[in-house]
Amino acid sequence: MRTQRMTLSVSVLALLTLAACGTESGSGSGKGSGEGGDSVQSDVPVTGVAWRVDSVTVGGKKTEAPEGARLEIDPKGRATADFGCNHISVDARVKGDRITLGKPVTTQMACDVKIEKFEKAAIDAMGGEHTAKLSGDRLTLTTEGGDSMALSEEKPADLVGTRWAVTTLLSGETATTVPADLPKEKAPHLTLSEDGTVEGHSGCNSFRGQATVKGSTITFGPVAGTRKMCPEAEMATERAVLAALDGKVTYTIKGKALTLTAADGKGIGATATPAGGGSGSQHG
Repeated sequence: MRTQRMTLSVSVLALLTLAACGTESGSGSGKGSGEGGDSVQSDVPVTGVAWRVDSVTVGGKKTEAPEGARLEIDPKGRATADFGCNHISVDARVKGDRITLGKPVTTQMACDVKIEKFEKAAIDAMGGEHTAKLSGDRLTLTTEGGDSMALSEEKPADLVGTRWAVTTLLSGETATTVPADLPKEKAPHLTLSEDGTVEGHSGCNSFRGQATVKGSTITFGPVAGTRKMCPEAEMATERAVLAALDGKVTYTIKGKALTLTAADGKGIGATATPAGGGSGSQHG
């Protein structure tokens, strides 16, 4: 099994002045006005928004993005991206209608050939200074050389009733991806219900327990599960997932991405998936 590890430790290069939108708790990012325009505006924030990547154009060749491709620029000077396979992080500086992205730091997972091709094109389109043009809820980033990336705001998924596939194990500034070669039936996931319960699979065993949502927090009660034994890699994933579902945690939703974080910085990252689906994500 291949578990990729990436430490995210990025310096703040500049105060992001394009939009004063921080991390949204609970309901996710704000909604845009839907009005068009060719210049950067603040009605659809650029920072703190989950942007779905629609396509990239490099050297005049346009390539459509695979399902689940995303980019986000946070207010702390970091941009993170997932173009369908690896987790990518870069320093970001925003000033007026200019966004400057630094050298990408990426995990090194093996990808599907088609996705790998798009990922390479997207990374090429990320580098250097971009001119940002915002029209309604659509954003275009264009380099001085003419390469571009087309994005659109991804509306937040519902916390309750959504099947969340666990993709990342968090520990402070360290993010460890869940092994991609886990058997499909053992892929960790969770679903919160209207009756205040949570159920799912932790990597080896299925589980069910209490989950009380209040504001931007969830308090998980005792979680009971089956007691099968699995290979160590699966058990290690299970221990990390269950540790994140113990007691009070803070949650945030950005588009189709859910993050649960405990007071000690440990937690999980998950992606909304179709009901009864696998580990892939869907667009709204």
